[in-house]
Amino acid sequence: MIMSRIEAPRDEATSNLTDRLLAGLPPEAVLTDPDVTASYSHDMASFCPAGAPAVVVLPRTVEQVQHVMRTASELRVPVVPQGARTGLSGAANATEGCIALSLTKMDRILEISPVDRIAVVEPGVINATLSRAVEEHGLYYPPDPSSWEMCTIGGNIGTASGGLCCVKYGVTAEYVLGLDVVLADGRLMSTGRRTAKGVAGYDLTRLFVGSEGSLGIVVRAVLALKPKPPQQLVLAAEFPSAAAACEAICRIMEGGHVPSLLELMDRTTVKAVNALAHMGLPETTEALLLAAFDTPAPAADLAAVGALCEAAGATQVVPADDAAESELLLQARRLSLTALEAVKGTTMIDDVCVPRSRLGAMLEGVERIAEKYDLTIGVCAHAGDGNTHPTVCFDAQDPDESRRARESFDEIMALGLELGGTITGEHGVGVLKKEWLAREIGPVGLEMQRAVKQVFDPRDILNPGKIF
Repeated sequence: MIMSRIEAPRDEATSNLTDRLLAGLPPEAVLTDPDVTASYSHDMASFCPAGAPAVVVLPRTVEQVQHVMRTASELRVPVVPQGARTGLSGAANATEGCIALSLTKMDRILEISPVDRIAVVEPGVINATLSRAVEEHGLYYPPDPSSWEMCTIGGNIGTASGGLCCVKYGVTAEYVLGLDVVLADGRLMSTGRRTAKGVAGYDLTRLFVGSEGSLGIVVRAVLALKPKPPQQLVLAAEFPSAAAACEAICRIMEGGHVPSLLELMDRTTVKAVNALAHMGLPETTEALLLAAFDTPAPAADLAAVGALCEAAGATQVVPADDAAESELLLQARRLSLTALEAVKGTTMIDDVCVPRSRLGAMLEGVERIAEKYDLTIGVCAHAGDGNTHPTVCFDAQDPDESRRARESFDEIMALGLELGGTITGEHGVGVLKKEWLAREIGPVGLEMQRAVKQVFDPRDILNPGKIF
């Protein structure tokens, strides 16, 4: 009689691991069917190897996470923490034979305090869910990655995510006040605070933000909130060249303006969005700049920025009439990466951040690289931060095109470092950029980071093979 894969015999090590886990977890929290566990093997990054998890665990409580880590530590089994797996660096990719620790079931908003302006949440809370919940209290949680309808707060913390509003409000790290973290051996540690101020001891909270699950498992977060700002209005400006758009960006920032959003889409990206969603964006433009203000008088701010755009060479400047039109323009920007993926079926999304003053040189360099490798590379950018997302479009079934895609990706990162930038502004290092992190921080920096990892995870069971 042919048994199903669920009923098939397990090897002794996996059987022992599963039995040990089930001693402290409900049966529904432990998944061993290979057809199911395979779906937890990787995030959304290309060219990142992934192993097969021995087991997937979906805890609902802190105590259950502690039990998982105690078991893993005793058996020396690697643990890969995961959220929604929307990441773009391979940070959530499974290690062969690991415990894939999915935190998506820990999805409660524990507290929202309008007085203290904080929210206390579990790691599986969806970013957009939190944003809408605090809005009901007249509050605002600013970090908003493009995947905000899917990505989790725990994943945002793990990769130090950014978003469209960073130019004014900053990145995830600036909103994490305190954390509860389960360490590699199962102990629970609290870091940080819930007060407006606090400087007691080393800032371990910041250390965990962006650590990609390599130092501990975040099981609770205290997040700072802001008062809900007025509804923002958006302006769209068309430019005859990327250089002219970048000149406008420099003039806007130099002029002391504080937009709530300043985003750029190049010609390739605009055409891809139109092809996907038929949004009617102007395909004659070489670069489309979106600027937004959420000030009490956004129309006046948009007028001032519009004048700067025209002075830099904009061929057309169109301010949105209302919130609905503004949201339509923002939706076009949020669709950029999805639209570029549809061009060839596969993408490699770079995440190079350069000084704003070098943004024009970055875009010109990417265009040269696209010509050199005969590839379609679209660029969308959080232009106000200098954070570019050159997106290499290629056919994964074509070995030569795949090779050229990888080579172009690396050349883009090298260009970013040459321009005084960094290999990642918000997506993290994961598997994809390990070699490049070493180049950016140098041997001494790498030695110190590995030493920190050794302190928190002496048995190297927490997301091994990531970052370094």
